[in-house]
Amino acid sequence: MEVSAAAAVAEVPPYFLCPISLEIMRDPVTLSTGITYDRRSIEQWLFADGGKGTCPVTRQQLAPAEREATPNHTLRRLIQAWCAVHALERFPTPRPPVDTCTVAALVDEGRQGGRQQELAALRAIKAIVAESDRNKRCVEATAGAVEFLVSVIQSHAATTVCTSKSAEDQFLFDSVLDSPTSTSSPEEEALGVLYSLKPSDKALLRILDKNGSFLDTLAAVLRRPSYRSRSYGIFLLKAMTSVMLPERLMMVSAELVQEVVRVVADGVSSKAVKAALHVLCRLCPWGRNRVKAVEAGAVAVLVELLLDEGERRTAEMAVVAIDHLCGCAEGRSELVAHPAGLAVVAKKAMRVTPATTESAVRALHAVARHSATPAVLQEMLAVGVVAKLLLVVQVGGGERAMVRAREMLKANARVWKDSPCLQAHLKASYPC
Repeated sequence: MEVSAAAAVAEVPPYFLCPISLEIMRDPVTLSTGITYDRRSIEQWLFADGGKGTCPVTRQQLAPAEREATPNHTLRRLIQAWCAVHALERFPTPRPPVDTCTVAALVDEGRQGGRQQELAALRAIKAIVAESDRNKRCVEATAGAVEFLVSVIQSHAATTVCTSKSAEDQFLFDSVLDSPTSTSSPEEEALGVLYSLKPSDKALLRILDKNGSFLDTLAAVLRRPSYRSRSYGIFLLKAMTSVMLPERLMMVSAELVQEVVRVVADGVSSKAVKAALHVLCRLCPWGRNRVKAVEAGAVAVLVELLLDEGERRTAEMAVVAIDHLCGCAEGRSELVAHPAGLAVVAKKAMRVTPATTESAVRALHAVARHSATPAVLQEMLAVGVVAKLLLVVQVGGGERAMVRAREMLKANARVWKDSPCLQAHLKASYPC
């Protein structure tokens, strides 16, 4: 009987199926609750995106020490025997899990050897990390492993800095960003491993506390010509700014803000651009970061990005960033000075998401309230801002957006009274 035919007629015993994926378990493991799952499925449940921390079947809360599953060798052998009896392809025996001693030995080799030994150790660690989430946790838990990665990044990041863009770099980013066998420099391998680890919030804060200049190191990484290095750098910066306290956020250097803006301007990749926008939105509310971003050309870069009609999420974050920048006089001035600034912000209202509408109206409100020269008000009328504000009021774009839109229309009614849209609205609202 052919394998496909055997698979069609064979009835899989229910205890061979993972309760999560409902597929035959390739690597069965058992939790402390006594329930057995496929390793990949349960590790994704417990650890991916912060993890749920419970047994999916019993819903029992698991302590951190109870989340490491035990291999169920007996069940794995039964599954292999069943596959053999039914002429099905046997699953390969899973590789034994890596331990901290193995990782520590690689770290020692990388530290004590020259550049080639360092690179070889980093590639070995990267291959380990690429195998499973368990290996990622093992590497992060190994004493000195994260410190080794950080030291490699810091020792090499500031060298060979160039600002040119390269089509070859973009190809490398698209094809081998997460490949454990890719060829690159030690600092790029270290960046890739550290990014792949997805360090916990505590680990990220520990890196910042022990390495006070690490943010400046990331600024140097973002200045490098490699698209892949810059992508890793901005992903790490996104993770770190997400856990930093306001007092630390307001102390970031102007150089770092400038490099973040350059990532958006260069269009390193769609993911990298979204990460850079996230960083800008995280930084801008604190200290003088708005002014630093404006001086780095952020307003023009964001307006050009919105003109490209990209992804909805990208557009939303770009409008939110412009809203933040309009919180300072310099940002409002740059938005008004850009030929398409007011028009593109108004255009995004009511077209992307409710949050985008609110941010767009808030940015226009800041301009109308603090920078409302006669010329600016006339431009707002000419480029369709008034028509969009009326649409927000009539259709509804969120309560706060509607309040701000009404306030702008009322405050500038004398200037905008000749607008056909406004006249029609007044006649509809207050018929004679």
